[in-house]
Amino acid sequence: MENYTIVLLLLGIMVLLSVVSDKIRIASPILLICAGIGIGFIPQMPSIEINPEIIFLLFLPPLLYDAAFNISQKRFRNNLGTISALAIGLVFLTTAGIAAIARYAIPGMTWPVAFVLGAILAATDAVAAIGITKDLALTDNTVTVLEGESLINDASALVAYRFAVAAVTGIGFIWWNAALTFVVIMIGGMLIGMIMGKLLGYLLRFVRENNLAVLSFTLLAPFVTYLVAEEFHCSGIIAVVVLGLMVSRLSAAKFPENMRTQSHAIWSMIVFLLNGLIFIIIGLELPLIIKSMNKHLLLPYMGYALLISVAALLIRTFMVFRERKSMERLQQRRQLMSGRKRFNKSVLLSVEESLIISLSGMRGIVSLAIAIGLPVTLESGADFPFRDTIIFISTVVVLITILGQGLLLPILVKRLNARNFTEAG
Repeated sequence: MENYTIVLLLLGIMVLLSVVSDKIRIASPILLICAGIGIGFIPQMPSIEINPEIIFLLFLPPLLYDAAFNISQKRFRNNLGTISALAIGLVFLTTAGIAAIARYAIPGMTWPVAFVLGAILAATDAVAAIGITKDLALTDNTVTVLEGESLINDASALVAYRFAVAAVTGIGFIWWNAALTFVVIMIGGMLIGMIMGKLLGYLLRFVRENNLAVLSFTLLAPFVTYLVAEEFHCSGIIAVVVLGLMVSRLSAAKFPENMRTQSHAIWSMIVFLLNGLIFIIIGLELPLIIKSMNKHLLLPYMGYALLISVAALLIRTFMVFRERKSMERLQQRRQLMSGRKRFNKSVLLSVEESLIISLSGMRGIVSLAIAIGLPVTLESGADFPFRDTIIFISTVVVLITILGQGLLLPILVKRLNARNFTEAG
């Protein structure tokens, strides 16, 4: 993103298209991605390549912080079992499933490289799902599960990716070491997030009389927290999420109403601009990738991407309904043990909610950033195997899931809502 003039132009286009999407009632992520693809094919259009470091530092901290700040902590706790199963268990299951398909479907692909592709495409992007369904009547449970999953699953996918790349580069994979490292990275991120949240609280008390200083420190805090956690080789994602949860509680208890209003306005604008720019950048990547690929391989690789997209959707659907059944059995056991006539139904997802959550498993900018951030060469100096193939398939899977599932999701939600309304009447 060295051409800042083009970036500013894209931001202006993004704002206009967001207004157009509201008028023509097409979800803005779909319209922005299509616009990005169209812009990318314009002759003499300067290349705008994704810098993974910019994505992880500029985009992730504010988006994760805002999502954590605004999520209902009560519903988050109530749905923590389902959220954890999707953000951790589903990520590793999807990694293995995609790896198996890639290993046997793509000629010449080895297991370590297949696991790299699986890890890249394991995490979903709830930003896309929420952006597409923002005007639809989703239940609070559905929104909480989708947002809660996205707050954690990127960390799980990055850990899986790290070990997969290590296996490709020749470092032996030891399962117990990987499990221990995962726990250390997650717990370390939580601790750093808590420490930074406490420090920010003390700092805000010191400058509480100056509204601009308070707003400035809360704006800087996610970026600083992310960098500190990464410096200690912990999860910057988890650290920022914990920070957002802590500041949300502090804000509700200590911030005056006018400051909360100002903060909400500032963060709403930041998130709006970053989200919109992300979707245009996703669209811009397709022409760049196509130009770099062997034209004879485009159709087969698109077929592999479609196969992986369908498999990931089926794995997600299986996991969501399996978790729904597990939570139902757990609640029934608790009911029998406590002797109560009723159990807490607020944590149980309905069939309709489970279908919507299943179809909301879209891949997004994090998958693209991880793919493009793959090492170019191994330590031996040899080229990283299948690097261009992984980037191309990841890009196509992202587009298939956002455009394909993004078009189907509003139709599904409207039909389910209409059916529920008919049954209620």
